[in-house]
Amino acid sequence: MSEKNAVDFWFDPACPWAWMTSRWIGEVEKVRDIEAEWHVMSLAILNEDNDDSAEHQQSMAKLRGPVRVITAAAQLHGSEYTKKLYDAMGTRIHPGGNKDFDDVIARSLEEVGLPASLAGYATSDEYDSELQASHDKGISLVGQDVGTPVVAFNGTAFFGPVMTPAPKGEEAGKVWDGAVLLAGYPGFYELKRSRSEGPIFD
Repeated sequence: MSEKNAVDFWFDPACPWAWMTSRWIGEVEKVRDIEAEWHVMSLAILNEDNDDSAEHQQSMAKLRGPVRVITAAAQLHGSEYTKKLYDAMGTRIHPGGNKDFDDVIARSLEEVGLPASLAGYATSDEYDSELQASHDKGISLVGQDVGTPVVAFNGTAFFGPVMTPAPKGEEAGKVWDGAVLLAGYPGFYELKRSRSEGPIFD
């Protein structure tokens, strides 16, 4: 019996491209023998030094809310809530188009059966060290000049893959096979082209 392929997936729930890639991984789970672990990273941490303006800092503070709540939920109630909350929040933010993160957080906590009081961690730095550690672990595997998601295939990590729309069924499995093949070659580092369209949530 062959061993499961291991996938480690670092995401920020606010990132539409991470959402697309995560939906692909969900499809791959249906057609390939894989086991995914889900980890938080932060667009706010990635971009905190890019702009000192008050507007930028306010935007970064807003971005921290959802990922802080997911981090707190995992610390207080178990790591299984990382993916549950990601699915709940991401569905509202991306295909749902809800950019009111306070509302997203409240509704998502209710959906997964967690206390509403966890919403308070959106503006708390209590678990920022745990968020930072998870973020740093993902970034340490790929370097600083990347974004979200970071995906590790059997221990070899890359930024991406970035795709739209997310492939489904056996097509998702074939894309997975190709990604694993590339990741398995020690000298492979990068494959990229400019995006011609935005994320397609279907």
